[in-house]
Order: sequence, then structure tokens, then C-alpha cells
Amino acid sequence: MSVNTVAPTTQKDISTDASPGHHLSALPEALSARMRLPLKISNLTLNSRVLQSPLSGVTDKVFRRLVRRYAPQSMLYTEMVSAAELHHLKKLPEVMDIDPDEQPISIQLFDCRPAFLAEAARKAVDQGADTIDINMGCPVNKITKNGGGSSLLRDPETAIAIVKAVCQAVSVPVTVKTRIGWSDDAINAVEFAQQMEAAGAKMLTLHGRTRAQGYNGIARWDQIAKVKAALTIPVIANGDIFSVDSAVQCLLETQADGVMCSRGTLGYPFLVGEIDYFLKTGDRKLTPTAIQRLQCAKEHLIMLWDYKGLRGIRQARKHMSWYAKDFENAADLRDRLCQIETVEQGCELIDSAISRLKTA
Repeated sequence: MSVNTVAPTTQKDISTDASPGHHLSALPEALSARMRLPLKISNLTLNSRVLQSPLSGVTDKVFRRLVRRYAPQSMLYTEMVSAAELHHLKKLPEVMDIDPDEQPISIQLFDCRPAFLAEAARKAVDQGADTIDINMGCPVNKITKNGGGSSLLRDPETAIAIVKAVCQAVSVPVTVKTRIGWSDDAINAVEFAQQMEAAGAKMLTLHGRTRAQGYNGIARWDQIAKVKAALTIPVIANGDIFSVDSAVQCLLETQADGVMCSRGTLGYPFLVGEIDYFLKTGDRKLTPTAIQRLQCAKEHLIMLWDYKGLRGIRQARKHMSWYAKDFENAADLRDRLCQIETVEQGCELIDSAISRLKTA
């Protein structure tokens, strides 16, 4: 999926504040017992039911390293990979650059041509992918106008052919990430999900919004609950997972087999690990302070510079803006970080902000 930076809408007034009095005091026992069980995706066993969503322009190797630090057992996803680009390029793109220690990891592919996707899937498995995820939910026009992403919700025959072709091409589980429908007048989540399962998909992740919604409004978890009740393969809930509390509430309402975090991890790579820890133990990790978040931002910046050079600095600007929030003078720091030209500039700005916070 591509990233929309519109401020998140909280689900049913669930607080994203971890302060006392604003969160669940205990995890319901039935949910706790279920969440402690391994997640089975065909022949693959995961020891976490909290997943990091693929995010275009975000979930590169640097970001995944940070998420992995706090969520050692969660499934991570690469950025969305174009099967057409893989077909025409002589060398694999950077988005398929996977560290040997990144497992479990999935590579997400998009296109509308079964043969192209099958070929791309084989290359992805050669790179180390534990599953192949087919994007059938991206709402961005440049993807949907060419028949990919969420446009496949309106073309189930092609979607079925894609899943069958990829399943035949690789030995790892094939999964699908999609939405509840194209628009309010065309919600077909249950029927579409059943078709994907019948075609061979071994897990389905459902974002509780339509394509027309984009990232606006509230995710409709009730539609995820309907899909979960209709399928036998694991169903992962996605949409409005911004905190431990929202994750728990989503699991209670949907009875899904797990949750996938997306925009909630922007500037906050701690989230997947926080949710996973709570689901497994019933205890909460200490929420990172503003200083700790800025220290993470600085490390993220340096890692992007080391990995991508000047391109990494340009990409870091948006990440830095996501980190710089919820403390005094955050807006001013955010504005300055969005204009950095060098890693030294960024580090100086962050160091000065940390110093001010220490003496405040």
C-alpha cells in the first residue's frame, strides 16, 4: 500500500494515549489464550499474531530492522514490488533486498497479469521470502488504473487466476491483502475472500475500508468479522490499529486471527512489539519517552544515510516529521527536519531538541 499521511481516525473513541485510565487493565483470558498460540499459514508457523504492513516508501530494510528490534517474532513485509518492473529489469530492485536474519518476512507483489506475478513470485522466493503476498487493496490511482491493487475487487476472475498461477509457481504460502470493496455500493468482502481461499490463498489480510474511502473515515471492523466467520484460512485485521487498546478491541470485535499495523508505525516502530508483548503476556511495555523516540529518529536517519546516501536523506525527511510530535516545540522541529540536506543537519537538530527536553 502507499502511505497517506492524513491524521488517523481512532476507532470508536479508543484512546491511543497510554496514560493510566485510558487503556485496558487486563487482556480477556479467552483472547489471551488464542493469541499465545502459533499462527499457522499452511506449512509456515509464526510465533506472533501481530504483523507489520507493507508500506510503499516506508518498509525498506532500514525500517524493518527497527521494527524487528522490538518485535523479534513478527512477520515483516517489504515494500510493494511491481511484477512488471521485475520482469523488465536485469537486476533485482532494492525493495527486494532482504537480510538473512529478517525471517519471517514476506514480499508483496502487485500487477494484474498472472504470468508476470508468477515469475516475480519465483524471484521473490529466491530472495528469501517466507510467503508471497498479492496486493489487491492499494487504492492509489496509478496502481488501480492499470488493473492492479484494489481494482481486482471488481475483477474477481483475474484475481482468481493470479492466485492460482502464483500458487503453482512457488512452494511457499501465497496470501492476499485486500479491502472490503470498491465503494459503499460495491462491498463484496465475503464473496471475494471466499474466492481467494478457493483459489489457493493460505491467509487473507483485510483492510476495513473501501477503495473509495482511501484512508479516510473509520475502518469497518464488522466487515472483517463477517469475512472471518466465512473463511477457514487465517484472517488478519487491518485498519485503525494505532495502539495496544485498538488492537485488542479489533480482535475482540472481529475474532480475527491477528492484526496488521500500518500507519500506526509511522514514526513509531515500537508499535508491533508493544502489541505483541501485551497479547502474549498481558503486561504493557513502557511507552518510549519523547527523548527515546528522538534517539530512534536519529538512528533511523543515520541508517538511511549509510544505506542509501543522499536519496536516504530525502526519504528520511518524512520519517523525521513522523517522529517529531507530541512534545513541546515539536512543530518547529518537524518543519526544520523536513528541509534537511545532510545527515549532519538532521543530527544537530535532533540533538538540540533532546538537550532542550532534558533540561525542561
